[in-house]
Amino acid sequence: MDDRSSTKVPEVTLTFWIIKIAATTLGETGGDTVSMTLDWGYAAGTALFLSLLALLVAGQVVAKRFHPFLYWATIVASTTAGTTMADFADRSLGVGYSGGTAILVVLLMLVLGLWHRTLGSISVETVNTARAETFYWITITLSQTLGTALGDWVADTGGAGYGGGVLIFGAALLLLMAAYYWANVSRVTLFWTAFILTRPLGATVGDLLDKPASEGGMNLSRPLASAILAAFIVVCILVLPQRAGTHPGQPEALSS
Repeated sequence: MDDRSSTKVPEVTLTFWIIKIAATTLGETGGDTVSMTLDWGYAAGTALFLSLLALLVAGQVVAKRFHPFLYWATIVASTTAGTTMADFADRSLGVGYSGGTAILVVLLMLVLGLWHRTLGSISVETVNTARAETFYWITITLSQTLGTALGDWVADTGGAGYGGGVLIFGAALLLLMAAYYWANVSRVTLFWTAFILTRPLGATVGDLLDKPASEGGMNLSRPLASAILAAFIVVCILVLPQRAGTHPGQPEALSS
């Protein structure tokens, strides 16, 4: 008898990572559109996107099966909320990029530790209960916020610039890919590391697209860039195959 059942999150394939990087880039341009172009500010932008995120997460929790558009809308909401939250902490609260990054690393490690202690695993393959989904989406949102702060820290404080940030985080992801194929490293560790690093990659790509030329960007319209990225994500969802991941049915298989 098959002892595996579906989760409400997608199987982690190349399609997943393509859409994830596009979603994180949209999070940067979309968050900047609301907070800067529309002049809402970081606090109001954060309130907007956190409210939207809460509604979408609730939809995910009550859903009976995997819905690609609902899932990726929730990811986009988490990454736009991550953008405005990181910018609010870094700039409005004055903790700076390095301070914001350090705080978020600690928070993320605490949540992952509590998740593992409570449920015995932080693998996405075990996200099949309301409690696991709650930990999953808190972790997702913190990782998106951390990625924004980390990307800004490398590009601005670290002096790498937006183009340099793209190269740094792109190279880091290539190293993780090499580790996946040729090293004996925990797949769970590789997943969450890659998930975190795709966010600063998207953040620096987004900044490269929409920041003024005087700051090292291409000065593209934020709303236009956001619309193009959103359309790309929709096309990917419609065209590229996706299916729900599976989770082990045996308790002993739940450890990471």
